[in-house]
Amino acid sequence: MTEPSPRRGVALLDVHRLRLVEIPAPPVPPGERAAMDRAWDEAVRANPSFFDGPVAASAGLEWEGPRSAVLTWARITYRRYALRLVPGATARLPPLFVSIAQPTDDGRLLVGRMSSSTAAPGRWQPPGGSAEPPEDSGSLDTAALARHAARELAEETGLDTAPDEMTLRSIVHGEEGDVGVLFLAPPRPEPLLRERFAALVASETALGREPELDRIALVRSPAELARLGGTQVDYLEPIVRRYAGSAPRSDAGPA
Repeated sequence: MTEPSPRRGVALLDVHRLRLVEIPAPPVPPGERAAMDRAWDEAVRANPSFFDGPVAASAGLEWEGPRSAVLTWARITYRRYALRLVPGATARLPPLFVSIAQPTDDGRLLVGRMSSSTAAPGRWQPPGGSAEPPEDSGSLDTAALARHAARELAEETGLDTAPDEMTLRSIVHGEEGDVGVLFLAPPRPEPLLRERFAALVASETALGREPELDRIALVRSPAELARLGGTQVDYLEPIVRRYAGSAPRSDAGPA
């Protein structure tokens, strides 16, 4: 097996088959743990909505055949991500997340802006979120990730989509080793997308909660994306280039 070729910035890898292998999380040295705890406590003071729940982290990505890769992952909690704020930390683990390309029936893609209650307020990105480890000793596989992607899409946009309608299309591979598993959702009419999102926002507001996304937009090109203003996650433009306005195409293959 070989690792994906080194690249500058984010890469969108053409992967249609993914095998996931769990490994134990490497221990955090005592000195780094103390710094991690201080950084986490400071982050919680700044945003009390943060919680130290279980999360799956990326531990490596390798090719094992044409459009086929193996992803190693480890069970941690969100607190460990605070090591990103500790200079020189050696026990960092990059995030593992799911992302959804939700097209309209005329070829545009849905993007959302993160609300003020999230870790990245004002940032534009596709629907999605951190991957969750299975309970107890259950296995994490693409079916589990598809279920998680369907749940994230519903929670953030109000769209109900069956997990078996989610198609694995690509792997987002970041410069720091972060890995996103990208699913393509079935096309939906624009009025339905806007109606479901408006209903979700109204429901969350009535319950006294702030939705994860405070705004959505439908874009066909990087130029339209740029006109939204604000910041955007680094993998958003490559996803728009690849999946908006035209049929999916190959972007990268085994090294």
